[in-house]
Parts: sequence; structure tokens; C-alpha cells
Amino acid sequence: MSKIIHEEIVPAKHPWSGVVAAGDVLVLTDLEGRQAVDFLCYDAKNPADRYSATNTVKMQNNVYVGLGTVLYSDGGKPLMTVIDDTVGRHDTIYGCCSNPNNRLRYGVETTESCYSNFRKALAEHGLGEAAIVPNINWFMSVPVREDGSAGVAKAELKPMSHVALRAETDVLAVLSNCPQMHNPCNGYNPTPIKVTVRRD
Repeated sequence: MSKIIHEEIVPAKHPWSGVVAAGDVLVLTDLEGRQAVDFLCYDAKNPADRYSATNTVKMQNNVYVGLGTVLYSDGGKPLMTVIDDTVGRHDTIYGCCSNPNNRLRYGVETTESCYSNFRKALAEHGLGEAAIVPNINWFMSVPVREDGSAGVAKAELKPMSHVALRAETDVLAVLSNCPQMHNPCNGYNPTPIKVTVRRD
């Protein structure tokens, strides 16, 4: 039987971070079914070796992340594996929102973003802005069309949708419960998520 190591509700617009031991499972649950979660992970013993979107895409020959996907680091090390997924596919190319990006895309001045959430969470682990790289967007749909065009689609997910990731090594996991209110990734209304770490 699984043992719950840690569980908490992450409020709308807030970050979360924690070390997930090798073999433990991190479960992210979209409580209301419309909340994007921006995510990065690092080798906890060598944080300079961090999640690589390009290595992950190339190794699986697919621009989406889903069941069975291995998240690889810059150095080619397996960091986490998706072992359960009720959604089917998640974005790993669109990156995170930032205050300058919101100004460029939407013409609005914002004081909160996934970039600022990442910066805050990483600082707690002695890491700076250089550690922020293109991330995974769990529960976010970014269709890529034949002509190469892409864009954020409206999320059509059920409440309690979830993704579970097994740590293949000790991993520092960092997420932003996305505060974006200017595109449909959060249904224009950010909501809480649940983070669970379990030992199977």
C-alpha cells in the first residue's frame, strides 16, 4: 500500500517546491479541472543538471508529454517518469508566463507570473534565474498544426484530473500554480491544486 509522505493544497497563483526521493511518486491534481501547472525539475544532488525540454522531446519523438514519458536532464539523465495520466498530453514547448511576456502578448502590466513564482521557489534552494529553463505545462493544451502554428487552447478537463511522476533519482521539483488570467489555460480564473508525494 502507498504511504503518503507529503500532501498539501497549493493556492491559486502560488509556487511550490520540494525534494522527491528516488522511487517516490509526485502526484499533481487539478482540483477543478482548468488549472495549468508550470513545472521544472532538477537532479537534487546536482541542480545544474536540470530538465531539458529538447532532450525529452527528442528521446520520445513527440512534442507532447504524457503517460510513459521520461523527463530527461541536460546531461541525458532520467529525472522522472510519467506513470499515471488522466489527461493524455501536456505542453512542453510554450514555456512559462512572465511579466514582460504578458506586456508583449497582452499589453497588460502584471506583478505575478510563473517566472516570478519560479524565481521565488528556486531562491529557497539557493538557485537563481539562470536555473529557469523552458518548462512543462501540465494540464495545458497547445495544439501544433501542420503549418507549425500553435496557441493556447481552452482546457476541457474534468475536476480531479491528475498526473503522477516517479522520481528516477532524488529530484528537486519546482512548480508554479499558474496565475495567468489573459489566455484560456486557467479558464481565466486560477484555482488551487493538490500536491501529493507518496511512497509505493
